[in-house]
Amino acid sequence: MDRNKQKESLSLAYVKAVAATVGLGCYTPSPDNDSVDLGLATTGGKGTVRSPRLELQAKATSRDLCHDGAIHFPLPVKNYNDLRHDNLMVPRILVVMLIPENIDHWLETSDDQMLIRHCAYWCSLRGLPPTKNTETVTVNVPISQPFGVEGLSAIMERISNDQLP
Repeated sequence: MDRNKQKESLSLAYVKAVAATVGLGCYTPSPDNDSVDLGLATTGGKGTVRSPRLELQAKATSRDLCHDGAIHFPLPVKNYNDLRHDNLMVPRILVVMLIPENIDHWLETSDDQMLIRHCAYWCSLRGLPPTKNTETVTVNVPISQPFGVEGLSAIMERISNDQLP
């Protein structure tokens, strides 16, 4: 498998593991024409919106793109444009996972644990301006927004209260 496909698979597995821990179901749009790799949903809900949903684009990088409190990620223009619209029914976010350069350090398993290195972070591109770039747009994903159990729970709570992620 191509190394980029391996990174993509690991980032999706990470997101699914976090979603399962939060108690969310996952769905995969088919085909992915709209820069949505995965959708997350729950039934019912505690807020004003029943069955809140979140859609996301997952990326992974092993490059040293983290400085000044953010991951400076080169996102393809198509993904940027699909994620920045402010009139989407289901909120969308970008999730970027940092992984070690050496594939032997990505995952470690034993009888009592499975360790995935490192962590994923998220940001919303909603409302960002159009770009004149033709290939990529560098987006800043704050490391103050880890995509983990606590972070995803808070996002879903906001969505269930008719707020943005």
